[in-house]
Order: sequence, then structure tokens, then C-alpha cells
Amino acid sequence: VLTRWASSFSVAGTKSGALEAAGRPLSTARPSTGKRLKKLLEKKVGNKDCKADIAFLIDGSYNIGQRRFNLQKNFVGKVAVMLGIGTEGPHVGVVQASEHPKTEFHLKNFTAAKDVLFAIKEIGFRGGNSNMGKALKHTAQRFFSLENGVRRGIPKIVIVFIDGWPSDDIEDAGIVAREFGINVFIVSVARPTTEEQGMVQDVGFVDKAVCRNNGFFSYHIPTWFGTTKYVKPLVQKLCSHEQMLCSKTCYNSVNIAFLIDGSSSVGDSNFRLVLEFISNVAKAFEISDIGSKIAAVQFTYDQRMEFSFSDYATKEKVLAAVRGIRYMSGGTATGDAISFTTRNVFGPMKDGPNKNFLVVLTDGQSYDDVRGPAAAAHKAGITVFSIGVAWAPLDDLKDMASEPRESHNFFTREFTGLEQIVPDVIRGICRDFLNSKQ
Repeated sequence: VLTRWASSFSVAGTKSGALEAAGRPLSTARPSTGKRLKKLLEKKVGNKDCKADIAFLIDGSYNIGQRRFNLQKNFVGKVAVMLGIGTEGPHVGVVQASEHPKTEFHLKNFTAAKDVLFAIKEIGFRGGNSNMGKALKHTAQRFFSLENGVRRGIPKIVIVFIDGWPSDDIEDAGIVAREFGINVFIVSVARPTTEEQGMVQDVGFVDKAVCRNNGFFSYHIPTWFGTTKYVKPLVQKLCSHEQMLCSKTCYNSVNIAFLIDGSSSVGDSNFRLVLEFISNVAKAFEISDIGSKIAAVQFTYDQRMEFSFSDYATKEKVLAAVRGIRYMSGGTATGDAISFTTRNVFGPMKDGPNKNFLVVLTDGQSYDDVRGPAAAAHKAGITVFSIGVAWAPLDDLKDMASEPRESHNFFTREFTGLEQIVPDVIRGICRDFLNSKQ
């Protein structure tokens, strides 16, 4: 035993000496760690050229069954890895559609591909009906929130995997998703056979649910077996950000200036109702430094810039600024006020990406001409909505309003009636925004 022990000791000693002797040459002989470090950093940062917040909406219904469900998970995992997930690259989450939708994990949960792969592998099959419409609505309304890790100004994408067909209405859910600025892709697998088509609520469900019915947002895979060749083409689509036509909506891509009549006939209590109206319209929009922007000008014979488009970059600050506006009291020179707003409020935004809107609120006859200044505003690309209360003349309201005039001017006898006009103005802005993008 002693001999064996001595022998093992001497071998260990030799090894130690060899390592010690070779210490310097060995360390210098190693390949440079610069490239490896760069690769590790790239892996952590992710693919910056494919920056997107992506929800995989997977089919967990009895349509697909346990075996094909696992094949679906494998495919989703391959797509996730090829996307190049990382802190500065794409972020992904998964929602499973079945009888009731279930968020498996959120965008903020993992920023490394290996963690996402493990999380996908752990997802259990739920079964039930293929209520894709219900799941898509859930994803649009609840998944993409700041609390769950959504990032501002980055395309939001839902990839809906459907094995066969949905059990419920998916068209309405697609509309909701578009209103939220979400790009809906549908990956359909194993389309219904001729015999099965009688069981499908709407044979054209794919075209009605996608972001745009232009072929780009739909992708067909004939079977879940041998799907590797379909991974790269799908990833290329998801990284084509210039094609994400639904990212920009009226809610996050407009500049709205409010021109507020502060004349003596309004009165302090009615002026508060006007400010309430402005707040209620502003609340509907996604106000940020890269989203929608709000400005306000109060006028009598003079004009006062209450705040410009660049003053406040959050909804909370805009609403606080609206509440802080103080009533001026004086005469009514609406034409001069429109010219002032066109020049000083919209002038600096002339070459910006957002569509420009002006909402004029007045309760009486203007002492100056409104037709010329309004025409100049229209020519400058500003869509004008005119809102009259009490003694505001209908001719003035029509002269100020953009075409078609009937849908761009409103009138109410009492200031309390402004509340009912709020949804009409929001809807009008969204309608005009969509028409400008056609």
C-alpha cells in the first residue's frame, strides 16, 4: 500500500511540475479571447437588426393532440433561437390557446435563448377547444403591457399557430389586435380537408385575422413533421420591420393641438368642462416621445401657448398640464389663433412622421376671418375638427372644418354636451389616420 501511495505521489508531483514548467507557454499558446468575448456579448445583446416584442400563440387544443403539440413546441423553439433573442434584440413570450388562454411566460421573463428553450420545453398540453379568437383578444389586451415587459417604439407581433381551424370567431379578435398596433401573423398547419370544411365557422378566417391581407402575414406549413426548412423563411418575415404595417396606429402616431376659446362669454365653470373634454380625448392616445403628442393654445384677441408638442412626453404630464390651464377671459379672434397655431405649434413638426390634427373649440362669433387661416392650415397638411358650443355660428364651424365638412364639425347647445362628442372626435381622428395610410 505504501509503495502504491508513493508511486501515486510521484506521478502527481511530475504532473504538477510539468504544468508549472509549461505554465507560461501554455497561457500564451491559447487562442485570443477577444473573438469569444465578442460572441458572448453578441449572444447576450441579441440580434439588434430584429428588435421586436413577439408573442407565440400556440395551439393547445384537442385538434392538435399531444404528439403534434410537442412537434409544434420544437418548431417554436427553433424559431426563437434563430431570431437571436437578447437584451437589445427580440424578446419573446408564449400564450397557449385552448378552452381558456394561458400566458405561459412573458416578454420580460427571459432574455437568453437557452432559458426560452427550456421554458418552451416545460409547457404542458392543455386540450379543449381551439378558441383562437379568445386567445388572440387576451394576448392583444393583456400580454402586451409595460408591466409584462413590452418596450416602447418596438414592433409588437403575434404569431398565431393554428392546427386545422379555430372553434370561435377570430376576425373580431384580429380587429382588436390591429387597434392595439399589433402585427398578427397566422401560421396555419394542416388546412381543413374538403369534408372538414363544413365544420369551419369561416373558411376565410386567415385573411380576416391577419394584420393585412396581402400574403405577407400568412404562412402555411403542410404538416408538423419535417418543419426545419420552414424556420428560416418565417424568421426572415418576422425581422422585416419595414413590413410591419400595423405597428403604427392612430393612437401612437398623431399630433393633436387643441385651440381653446378663452373669451369672456365662456365663463370659468364652462372653461373647466372644456378642459375635461380635452383630457378625455387625450387619454385615448399613447403619448410618448416616440408616440402621439398633444399641444394646447388658448386664445381671446391674443394667443397664449399653454404647452407645445415637445413639452411633455407622458400622458400623466400632459393631463396635469391641461388641468393647470388658467382661464384668460377676453374677446374672440379665432382666425388669428388658427394662424398662430399653424405657424408656432405645427411649424416645428412639419417634417415629422406623425399625422397632424387641430381641434378648435369655440362658443361664439369670431371678430376676424376664419376662412383664410383655416384654408392655410388645410394646405399645410393639418386636419381641422371644429367644435362649436352655444352661440358659435355654423358657417364659421364649416369654414374651419376639413373635408368632408359634415364629419369634421360638431355642435352642442350646452357645454355639458361636449362629453358626448369625445368618442366621435377620437373615431374621426382614427378614421382620417387610416384613410391617409391607404
